[in-house]
Amino acid sequence: MGVKRAKTGAALPRRRRVSGIQAGTRLVVADNSGAKEVMVIGVIGVKTRLRRLPFATVGDMVVVTVKKGKPDLKGQIFRAIIIRQKKPYRRPDGTWIAFEDNACVLVNPDGTPKGKEIRGPVAKEAIERWPQIANMASIVV
Repeated sequence: MGVKRAKTGAALPRRRRVSGIQAGTRLVVADNSGAKEVMVIGVIGVKTRLRRLPFATVGDMVVVTVKKGKPDLKGQIFRAIIIRQKKPYRRPDGTWIAFEDNACVLVNPDGTPKGKEIRGPVAKEAIERWPQIANMASIVV
């Protein structure tokens, strides 16, 4: 007889995710916080196998370091929420969405944005997950 194994894992099924952003990806900052370009160094809430790069998609919170921007911000570590990604992803209604660039919004650890406005379109998935960003977004796709 075979050995019975206990069922492990989450109680709810995982939502399907497209690996559009991973550790090392450079993102455009779409708000007016003073940073222009950041690099992803980690993804909040993602645990992966040894030596596998963690990946994120639209609406996920990531840890970033500022590469270009105001001199007092360069090299600092912040959290950010991804609002656009280049890699196409499929919505539950069957439509495919892709943007021109990979972009994020810098936020505090509790999810409140550092800037006062967002430039460019914001994905609907990010708006649904982070209502604070919805107040700042001018274009929702």
